[in-house]
Amino acid sequence: MTSIEYLTLDVADTAAAHDFYTDAFGLAGQVRLRESQEATTGFRGFTLSLTAAQPADVNALVDAALAAGAAPLKPVTKSLWGYGGVVRAPDGAIWKVATSAKKDTGPATRRFDQLVLLLGVADVAASKQFYVAHGLTVAKSFGRMYVEFAGGSSPVKLGLYRHRALAKDAGVSPEGTGSHRLAIGGTSGPFTDPDGFAWQAASPVLAS
Repeated sequence: MTSIEYLTLDVADTAAAHDFYTDAFGLAGQVRLRESQEATTGFRGFTLSLTAAQPADVNALVDAALAAGAAPLKPVTKSLWGYGGVVRAPDGAIWKVATSAKKDTGPATRRFDQLVLLLGVADVAASKQFYVAHGLTVAKSFGRMYVEFAGGSSPVKLGLYRHRALAKDAGVSPEGTGSHRLAIGGTSGPFTDPDGFAWQAASPVLAS
């Protein structure tokens, strides 16, 4: 089964981005950074989500991100599905931090259970077929609105959402041009999906 081993974000300053992701989320192997000045404007067509166990953990993660330099896009709040908020990292990537739990069951931590990559696509059904053909297994599917693929032991779970709906969920305009500034390191590839998201064959971490 195809899985995602890590994500590579294109950033203008790798040292600054490394400091942010370490300080804000404690991310290690799941996110790699690559220096790039490739042009991009507006919504890049994807969001990254951290799912936590309880509201206190969501607050702790969002507070840490804001303290490290993130900009708020949606304040942390309760909803029908749970509790969460959205921030934009200094490099421009959009991060949602959320939980389906309504109440805290322990002291606050900055732990998260899952990192989820949501791709905003033009045609969910067509993109689902594309990814199934490339070795991914559908876990949940809601017609032409949303698809979630089985993650197995993968560090990163993948989902597909309609482009405009994903932008609305993130609290931004759906308009955008240029590079996605994202590469997906998977167990199959390289290939590019119908919406221009590039996959690369996963490579091991090089010793420094």
